[in-house]
Amino acid sequence: MAFLDQLIGLFIQHGYFAVFAVLLISGLGVPIPEDLSLVAGGIIAGLGHADVRVMCAVGLAGVLVGDSFVFLVGRTFGVRALRVRWVAHLLTPRRHAQVKAKFTRYGNRLMFVARFLPGLRTAVFLTAGMSHRVSFLRFIALDGLAALISVPFWIWLGSLGAEHREWVLAQLHRGQGVVAAVLIVLVAFATVWAWRRGRERLRRLHAHRERRAERTRP
Repeated sequence: MAFLDQLIGLFIQHGYFAVFAVLLISGLGVPIPEDLSLVAGGIIAGLGHADVRVMCAVGLAGVLVGDSFVFLVGRTFGVRALRVRWVAHLLTPRRHAQVKAKFTRYGNRLMFVARFLPGLRTAVFLTAGMSHRVSFLRFIALDGLAALISVPFWIWLGSLGAEHREWVLAQLHRGQGVVAAVLIVLVAFATVWAWRRGRERLRRLHAHRERRAERTRP
């Protein structure tokens, strides 16, 4: 609650610029909860210090600029980025190996899911850039789609409960748990669907090869 009050005071005093700046540095790995910052932006909108629609636009700009910077650092420097102290602190060798394994398992879907996973978000975006397997346009499309869901939601929550901050914090923690559970279920369904689709393609390929072999027999 104390940190939320500090964010609210900062945002009231400095307006949209402060919201953008806090979200930007949060995206760079500074331990400032992004969701809480968005909720604080929603609260000042609910209190009449900002327009909620403009706040959504500023929130989207802040998170996407921060995420893009992280991705482009990984894409520009590759594994050399790990020599930078800031990157090495965020992406330890163990975490880097874990994220690479998740990319192997889930593919580009991980970039969409990462927006809802604060503990892995920056590491995933750095690794995506370092892999050179993901174009910037694909990255911004996946991350932007996820941001279009998460950013307005948290700002709306803050605006709705601007006069009841304890309720907002309770809903914030509850919402994070619900979102994580929903994402786990969606990823599980997507994995099963992709596995079944792969099996069906393999079956059709075998059937096609057998038909070709039968036609070529004397």
